[in-house]
Amino acid sequence: MAAGRGEFFRSLWTGLERQCPPGGPGPPPGRGRGKHGPERGAAGRSPPRAAWSSAPWSFGREREERNWIETKPPQCREVYLDTLPTEILLKVLSFLDASSMFCISHVCQLFRRLANEDGLWKRIYTSEFGTQTWRPKSAHDAGMKACRVEEVEEQPLGHWKKMYFRTLAGRGLNKWKRELRDIRPHTGLPRQTELVLRTLNVSWELTLCDCWGGEVTLRENQVHFLQSSLVVRWSEGVFPSYHHISSIRVHGVRRETQMIPRVRPSWRSQILKLDMKTESHSFIGGDKLIKLIHVSPCVIIGRWRGKNSVAFIMVSFHFHKLVEKSLLGSPARLYTEPVENSDPALDPEGYSVHFVLHSPGAEILSEHFSQVQCRTVLLEHELLEMTLIDSSVLPQHKLLSGSIKLPWKSEKLEGAVENCCIMTLTVLNGLVTPLWCVSTPIFIRMAKRPLSAMYCGEHFQMHHDGPGGKVKMKLVWVKEQKQFFLISLIIYI
Repeated sequence: MAAGRGEFFRSLWTGLERQCPPGGPGPPPGRGRGKHGPERGAAGRSPPRAAWSSAPWSFGREREERNWIETKPPQCREVYLDTLPTEILLKVLSFLDASSMFCISHVCQLFRRLANEDGLWKRIYTSEFGTQTWRPKSAHDAGMKACRVEEVEEQPLGHWKKMYFRTLAGRGLNKWKRELRDIRPHTGLPRQTELVLRTLNVSWELTLCDCWGGEVTLRENQVHFLQSSLVVRWSEGVFPSYHHISSIRVHGVRRETQMIPRVRPSWRSQILKLDMKTESHSFIGGDKLIKLIHVSPCVIIGRWRGKNSVAFIMVSFHFHKLVEKSLLGSPARLYTEPVENSDPALDPEGYSVHFVLHSPGAEILSEHFSQVQCRTVLLEHELLEMTLIDSSVLPQHKLLSGSIKLPWKSEKLEGAVENCCIMTLTVLNGLVTPLWCVSTPIFIRMAKRPLSAMYCGEHFQMHHDGPGGKVKMKLVWVKEQKQFFLISLIIYI
């Protein structure tokens, strides 16, 4: 009806305009702007509307203005969220799930305060995990239960929110921890480490920082799983120049496998952090294209010969607590576990050692040594010596399957560096608990003099000196068989 009245008055105004004088609608002659008279007043103001509203053309204008005033919508008053009652806002937030509630708490201080209300999170917790009913067996248990209820009621703000995320994390944590309870007796490591890492969709990211504060983050290109370790390689992307790298960080990243990718970032757990200014560097081999540089303890950097550019970066990780390190750390801190103070020399049940020499894709030697004989020696300081292979005992000597070489691959080129490989070592106590675990690159050096009179071939040595202990090996190259023999293996911890 309002639109009909407006159309009627508009047509009426058009008809009246046709009847107006040629000068168009306006005040009668003699009342123009700028003229002074008794009608206009000394201040130059226009006469009252009643003085000329009787003109035939003024009727349409008055009716049109009155119609416009009647149909004008009311002015919108701005409504702010902080003016709404708290009960209404809490009612609106009660329809959100835990993920949306956590995100909205970062919008403003008002939402941060409301999104931490215990009533909302208690409702989310109850709907997600349900309520656990428990009946006390005695009056003492009933009293203890009442005390616990009072303690829960007196919990500070944010208690149910912490309970929700703690229970949510514990549910997934207990699930894969149960899968890691099955231990291999000869390695002391869980059987299902590879399966758990693949099921949880864990990947590894490499972050390189340069001298000017810039960062480059790369995702792994290839992962090689072995019996007690894995090797991760990054060979695609833009690497900083070798001399400009100031630090190296590796993070474990768990990505949720869903059809619709989420926009929120995945959790990153720091596994490794190296400062290139303080860590030791050593040249361990090369071929016609690259040079291999070992950065303690487990990083290999492939550098193009004659250039300062990086071809690839390779890292070897031991399986011991690798799942926990890849999931339970923080983006800035490593995962730490309580250290049990135990003296290896006081273990009455003896020791066992699992020793592996391998390349990223194949094993060269894998041996398990049980009931290892130990004795205390004094080198730089007091150490426990374990002789696994004695050079004077011929039946203990081990034949290496295949040649010792380290394959590498960049974006377009690939090759292999001779006389380099990776050593993975696990020392176990009598309870099959790992005491010393290491996975590190190692290379062969030619000995200056013969190491054994039993062999007439070329003699070589391989040494490892790390924070947890030392490893010394002696090898012989037999020309007739074109293979290496490991004739001595001694560990110091």
